[in-house]
Amino acid sequence: TCSLLRSPKGFPKLKNDTFLRAARGEETEHTPVWCMRQAGRYLPEFLETRASQDFFATCRSPKLCCELTLQPLRRFPLDAAIIFSDILVVPQALGMEVVMVPGKGPTFTEPLKEVEDLLKLRQKVDVTAELGYVFQAITLTRHSLEGKVPLIGFSGAPWTLMSYMIEGGGSTTMAKAKSWLYRHPEASHQLLRLLADVIIDYLVGQVAAGAQALQLFESHAGHLGPELFQDFALPYIRDIAQAVKSKLKQEALPLVPMIIFAKDAHYALRDLAHAGYEVIGLDWTIRPQEARAQIGEDITLQGNLDPCALYAPKEKIGELVKKMLESFGTQRYIANLGHGLYPDMNPEHVGAFVEAVHAHSRHINKH
Repeated sequence: TCSLLRSPKGFPKLKNDTFLRAARGEETEHTPVWCMRQAGRYLPEFLETRASQDFFATCRSPKLCCELTLQPLRRFPLDAAIIFSDILVVPQALGMEVVMVPGKGPTFTEPLKEVEDLLKLRQKVDVTAELGYVFQAITLTRHSLEGKVPLIGFSGAPWTLMSYMIEGGGSTTMAKAKSWLYRHPEASHQLLRLLADVIIDYLVGQVAAGAQALQLFESHAGHLGPELFQDFALPYIRDIAQAVKSKLKQEALPLVPMIIFAKDAHYALRDLAHAGYEVIGLDWTIRPQEARAQIGEDITLQGNLDPCALYAPKEKIGELVKKMLESFGTQRYIANLGHGLYPDMNPEHVGAFVEAVHAHSRHINKH
């Protein structure tokens, strides 16, 4: 249970380090597995816990975040937990208001429209003051996990956050945000730099609070082509890895593995392989062998079952997992979906996915 904070240090000893070993490229007995959005609406207990609370109020409650993070681990033998939070807490820390609109999703009450709107953003963010609730949730969850599995912290990447801040919510074209890149490149870089600086402090703070790995979500990479990605996304993705690592060293904090997940960015896999991350997450639209050929042997891959495969009958899920493991190989590999779980998925099918990864990878490793 998520009882209130004990001392931030003195964390319980880790019992299952398979995920961390795979991330670092060490040998594992089975392929570790976790799911993006594993703490989520597909679980009845999640809906029950969330019922009375506004979404972002939930994000600001360390006890509720802890409870929601632990729920999937009570059901499934997952190899990692990921803290329950949202990427849009970073724009909130910059002073923007975001509300969760039922049926529509996250919505900014006043998106950025003109370059002048950048002046409304906080130019210096004290992450402990603005995002300390996430740090508390991580510390509390790390204790409450009792060393069962490692805890992953995360952030959205600058371009993805920028696109939300300008679009004011989700968008199929990202036309407003992309028009900034073409019309106001300097202001775009100014905003991306501001975001990157906050993200760096935020990720370092998560490690100080107890996160044992970090994932950076560039969820809207697919809206950029190779040129725009090269100019407006990649430099910041690189910079975040470098700066986080050097700050962790300076502060004598553990150098945790970092994962980059740039959805639909096949065109950038070679560049991402040199961006300073131990793990590259893949979406479901690329063949594992092709990704491995572009990324090389010394980076761990994570992914990439089509989330909709979980609608298949359980036996079929097992077959798809076996095929996926044969394509990736069982080493230097973390099994996951190619994006997050959907709210109408059957928890039993999620369990079948997790168990199939363990069973088939053990079998392949033995033979």
